[in-house]
Amino acid sequence: MRELGNIWPDATIFAPIADSQVTNELFGDRTISVSPLQRLYRGDGRYAHLLPLLPAAMAGLDLSHADLVVVSHHAFGHRIKAPIGVPVLSYVHSPARWMWDPDLQDLELGSGPSKAALTTFAASQRKADRRAARRVDRMIANSTIVAERIHDYWGLDAEVVHPPVDTDFYTPDHQVSREDFFLLAGRMVPYKRPQVAVTAATAAGVPLVVAGHGRAMDACRKVAGSNVTFIPDVTDEGLRDLYRRCRALVFPGVEDFGIVPVEAQSCGAPVIGVARGGLRDSIIHEVTGLLVPYTPDADTQAGVLAEAITAHDDFAFDSATIRFHAESFGRDVFRKAIETVATRTLS
Repeated sequence: MRELGNIWPDATIFAPIADSQVTNELFGDRTISVSPLQRLYRGDGRYAHLLPLLPAAMAGLDLSHADLVVVSHHAFGHRIKAPIGVPVLSYVHSPARWMWDPDLQDLELGSGPSKAALTTFAASQRKADRRAARRVDRMIANSTIVAERIHDYWGLDAEVVHPPVDTDFYTPDHQVSREDFFLLAGRMVPYKRPQVAVTAATAAGVPLVVAGHGRAMDACRKVAGSNVTFIPDVTDEGLRDLYRRCRALVFPGVEDFGIVPVEAQSCGAPVIGVARGGLRDSIIHEVTGLLVPYTPDADTQAGVLAEAITAHDDFAFDSATIRFHAESFGRDVFRKAIETVATRTLS
C-alpha cells in the first residue's frame, strides 16, 4: 500500500477504518479519509466486531472526484461505488479466504461459536462478493495462486504483479559469514504453521532460530527441543542480520505471496518451503531454494521438511544468484508494472 501511495502522492487515500499507528508508518502525515465506522474502532488493531458493517462502509466512501480508483484489498474492496465512467483498478491480495476457504477457517478458528458465526456470515456474502468483483475494470493478483482463486471464486481472469519488497534495505553483507543455524521468521500465527518448522528442525537435530511472535508461539514452544532459540522481539536490522547469517530460511506455510522469503533471498539466503502458494512464484527450485511437496497433515509435513533440512547442502546455492533473483521483486519493478497497468486502464 505504501508503494501505491508513492506512485500517486497527491491522491486521496480512503479506508473504512484507519489505525493511526499503521497509517503514519505507511503514509506519514497524509490525510486518510475514513467512514463513520471509524467511531466504533477501538484502536487496538482488532476489528472483527465491525466485519458485518464493512461492506456498507466501503459502499459509502465518497469517490466523486476520482479519475481512477485503485483498490488494494483482501476483503470488501469491490463494494465501493465508483462514479459512472470512472475506471476501477483492483490489486487483490486474495479473495477473502475466511469467506471462501473452509480450511483456513479450521486453522484460524478451530470450532465453536466464533467459527459458526463466521461461517454463516461468509455464506451470506459470497454472492455479493462475486457480483461486486465483476464491476471492476481491471484485476491484478499479487501471485499466481491468488489469480487462480480469482478465477475459481469470481470467474474472472487477472494478471499478476508481485508485491514490492525492500531490496535496498535487505541486502547481503559479504563481510558476514553463514553460520550453523536455520531461521523461521515472521508472524507466528496458525495458518502459517510455524510449529511445523519447529517440529522439523527438532527432528532433524539442527539449530533453529525463531524470530517473531504471535498467538501460535505456545504451540511452537511445546514442540521445541533444546536446539530451538526464540527471539520474539526482533528489529528490522536484527532480522536482516539473521537473514545474512542463517544457512537457510524455513518457510512451512502457504502464503498468498510471502514477503519474508523474498527478504531472505534478497540477503542471499536460500529458502526451504512448500511447493504451494506464493513460493511457487518467489522460489526457483534448486536454484534459490528447495520446494518440498505440500501435505495438510502437520506431522507428515514436518517429516518432509526435516528430510530437506537434513539434506540441505550450503554449497549447492550461490548467494549472488539468489540475490539477483530477489531483485526482480524490488519496489521499482512494482511501481513500473502498476503504472503500466494504470495507463492501460485509463486508455
